[in-house]
Amino acid sequence: MTKILFFDIDGTLYNSEKKIPQSSKEAILQARANGYEIAIATGRAPFMIQQVIEELEIDTYVTFNGQYVVFKGEVIFTDGVPKHQLSEIIHFGHERNHPVVFIDDKKMIASVEEDSFILESLHTLKHPYPVIDPLFYEENNVYQTLIFMEENDEPLYVERFPEVKFVRWHPYSCDILPKDGSKARGIQKLLQKMNIPISNVYAFGDGLNDIEMLQAVGVGVAMGNAHEKTKAVADVIADHVDEDGLAKILKDLKII
Repeated sequence: MTKILFFDIDGTLYNSEKKIPQSSKEAILQARANGYEIAIATGRAPFMIQQVIEELEIDTYVTFNGQYVVFKGEVIFTDGVPKHQLSEIIHFGHERNHPVVFIDDKKMIASVEEDSFILESLHTLKHPYPVIDPLFYEENNVYQTLIFMEENDEPLYVERFPEVKFVRWHPYSCDILPKDGSKARGIQKLLQKMNIPISNVYAFGDGLNDIEMLQAVGVGVAMGNAHEKTKAVADVIADHVDEDGLAKILKDLKII
């Protein structure tokens, strides 16, 4: 029976320098040679992972935390927060000077110019400041929206908008997802297509948006640099990504 490995990107495939360590690349290619399917599960957009999928020759991936799923180069599932809900959140945030960034499969679009929280958050992704169109979501498909506010403001949104989920990925930013949206749901969509049981899935991650994924699969692996809440749900803890953690854990699990 086929087994499949899902890798998060930032903090899992990518090290602190936003590069894939050579040891990780060699280990993943060896895993494929050993018969494992290789896939990505990321909060990033499809256009933001092109270098990774080319470098590792991957054509199956879960992006936008499960809102845009691709199997063998074909889009098989999309989702997003309904426009009326998004509008309410945007207006609520605007009243508090909390801007947003919309993302579709090709680009990012910001609601305001030169916001320091947007600038600093996207800098960690090595992404330039987006073009400005505060009404982009009204006439276009938006698969993920980022809202920019500090952690102490987050409970305001959680209480006011229980029909969506806010998942923090940066001290200044949260992803806004459908209530049942997650990497785990995206993985389930792929497994249905591939006819692979969840018990045959390994997942590797480090962030808060990896928690459902690590809980759902057969073997959930948290990197040594992972958030403590993510480590708490993992079956296995790897070493830090900067210390060849991915290659070492693939050996420990006898995948390679």
